[in-house]
Amino acid sequence: MVTGPSFEEMLHPQTIDPKIRADALAALENDPLNPLNLYNITWRDPQNQIYHIVLPRELTGVDANIVLIYGMHFPSGSHKVGAAYSVLLEKQLLGEVDPNAHTLVWPSTGNYGIGGAFIGCRMEYDSIVVLPEEMSQERFDRITRYGARIIRTAGSESNVKEIYDEVKRLRGSDPKIRVLNQFEVMGNYRFHYHVTGNTLVELAAELQDEGIGAGMISAYVSAMGSAGTIAAGDRLKQIWPDHKIVGLEPIQCPTLYNNGYGAHEIQGIGDKHVTWIHNVFNMDALMAIDDMDALNGLRILAEERGRQVLRERFGLAEGMARQLSQALGISGICNIIGAIKTAKFYNLGRQDVVVTVATDAMERYGSVMKQLRRQHGPLDEARATAIIDGVFHRAGTDWVVEGSREARERWHNLKYYTWVEQQGKTVAELDAQRDPAWWIGHQERVAEIDKRLLAQRRQ
Repeated sequence: MVTGPSFEEMLHPQTIDPKIRADALAALENDPLNPLNLYNITWRDPQNQIYHIVLPRELTGVDANIVLIYGMHFPSGSHKVGAAYSVLLEKQLLGEVDPNAHTLVWPSTGNYGIGGAFIGCRMEYDSIVVLPEEMSQERFDRITRYGARIIRTAGSESNVKEIYDEVKRLRGSDPKIRVLNQFEVMGNYRFHYHVTGNTLVELAAELQDEGIGAGMISAYVSAMGSAGTIAAGDRLKQIWPDHKIVGLEPIQCPTLYNNGYGAHEIQGIGDKHVTWIHNVFNMDALMAIDDMDALNGLRILAEERGRQVLRERFGLAEGMARQLSQALGISGICNIIGAIKTAKFYNLGRQDVVVTVATDAMERYGSVMKQLRRQHGPLDEARATAIIDGVFHRAGTDWVVEGSREARERWHNLKYYTWVEQQGKTVAELDAQRDPAWWIGHQERVAEIDKRLLAQRRQ
């Protein structure tokens, strides 16, 4: 069976066999569908430097150092490929799936499905991605290019219930079907806890060596889709107990914020339920972000007029404007706004580091930007200035709920309606998540999975 790196090798790619690492890096440039690209699942570049940007204060308007790690250089163009790989690797090593016997189903609103199409087909599985029909065209194009089939369900980002209904139908229709549900399977959690979390621990030290921060991360900010990415915060809180984990969701679909619902346009987050893998007892605050702020913020970077205003009126360096225009997608802008709000809410200063994430990049949203231009007309200087000032510099501390004992209990209880009533979990299984030992047990399985993979290599 085709496999790739261990968790430790994804964290430290320099530990991969040098020949394999060199061949994988060559494939990333010249042969993107080669299975060797599995060994490029890492937050580090060919020189083993972490992909990150220290955002300029000309953009953020705050004293705290806001640092963005970005996933555009992962195979498939998003760090979600790491979660997809970890989920499939674990199931394969445990004997739960076999490329000669099973068809994989990847439920997704976008990037995980793209990652699943990439991973599943490279590991020689027949793969189906179940995806809402209103997602960006670029998502569908990538899935098809990677070799997976697509089933389109009704709705958009927040219509996960419709995805679950289709997955249930598929499972019942064919005994070969195996569902790899990012919202439920702990391989997703483990990838971000171990690989993303420990990458950030190491980044804090590297930043300090550069004169940025005090060797720690004060806050980690992540919007929740599957709630895989936010799991990195669990690792950071183990290193720094006073560290703040801040989750984000759309104002237009404020599920955890006030048990709300609705549709929104921040593709990749706000899926109208509390996921099984989300450790809500560790979340220190929840913030809601307006989807139009995220869209307009991205438009500033997508259009030359917006970048010109950033340069000429706000003093942003041309190279930085160009880099940000390539590295960010809609949810990345959402995360930056949340990081700015976090810095203001906790009164963080020049010695503090706030880290957030860009899951994917601009190349995935060209059709969305075209639609914005059709709907709202050209971007002139006055409008661009107003967006930059209003979306970034004037981001406030409204729409914030702190993670009190009562709030965390409420967030946890919301899991019941999806996971017990609809997805077959038991109340006992749900109650088990209240114990920190439940989460620690899943974290410790990283070593077991790596041991199994190394044993397979020796066969």
